[in-house]
Amino acid sequence: MTAVKSTAAPGTGLPGGPGGSGGGRPVFGSGRGGGSAAEFVQRHGALVVLVAVLAVAALTIDGFFSLGNLNHIAVGAAFPAIIALGMTFVIVTGGIDLSVGTVFALAGVLAAWASQYGSLAALALPLAVCALIGALNGVLIAKARLAPFIVTLATMLGAWGLMLAVSDEGTETYVVPDGLAITPMVQDRFLGIGYPVLLVVVLFAIGGVALRRTGWGQNIYAVGGNEDAAALMGVPVARTKITAYTLSGLLAGLAGALNAVWLGSGVTIFGIGIELDAISAVVIGGTLLAGGYGFVSGSLVGVLLLNVIQNIINGIGGLSSAYQQVVSGSFLIVVVLAQNYLSRRRERV
Repeated sequence: MTAVKSTAAPGTGLPGGPGGSGGGRPVFGSGRGGGSAAEFVQRHGALVVLVAVLAVAALTIDGFFSLGNLNHIAVGAAFPAIIALGMTFVIVTGGIDLSVGTVFALAGVLAAWASQYGSLAALALPLAVCALIGALNGVLIAKARLAPFIVTLATMLGAWGLMLAVSDEGTETYVVPDGLAITPMVQDRFLGIGYPVLLVVVLFAIGGVALRRTGWGQNIYAVGGNEDAAALMGVPVARTKITAYTLSGLLAGLAGALNAVWLGSGVTIFGIGIELDAISAVVIGGTLLAGGYGFVSGSLVGVLLLNVIQNIINGIGGLSSAYQQVVSGSFLIVVVLAQNYLSRRRERV
């Protein structure tokens, strides 16, 4: 039997845990000069860029920092942020989830259809269906050992077919009835801040604690850092992957259901392709596509950065929203190149 080198982090007993070679706080410098600077760029580069973009926008665009515009940006980022939270867990394990875009759209259609039976049905049905899709992804990837790209691509197509079946080939648009108990909780504000924004803050706080401060979070890092070593150390690899993909499906379903209530209907085409935005935001936020390193706060910054850029482009006359995709792609290329450079630097030191 081939021996597998363990990368257990000191004091954790887990391969690749925070402080270890594959965990939440990788050691870039090992005491050599520049290591801390490299880690700072990895963790906070997106935040620095966000602050710089906000400063430039404040100086060049009238009304950019008005309460109404800032709330518009924050609410617009809320639903993609919920999806990005689940995507963070998946990518840290070294996986990918391409199904969240169509799962998001499916959840919106299911929520709008079920809203005729009340608020509980409008939430319970899409959450249950989308969590099952996520669990199916996890089982096929963890137990059958299929490639995440292929599995989630297949469930993406399956979710799309189910959405078309529910919406009569996309010709039926279900409307959320007036007076639904959940509607004020989605559309109203508290102290001028939209409730979806407050929900995102709570979810990311919980997600951050779960990923950084619990045994489950350490397992997520361990699986992404070195799956074979994690298995030898007793980490439940299959269960960890299944829970990560289940959470990804569940959160995408929650975002889709809330978005349907926000819009007042289940629009079949809304959200298609949002999985690419979620992946971009997570990677721009500093999470490694190779797995083993990442943090939810970076993903939130990545979502905000992309939405601020979109808002700026919309505010500049003569530029179409298509430029946002160009800018997002450019950011993604730069970030991946930087990650590769930092990874090579870690290997050298």
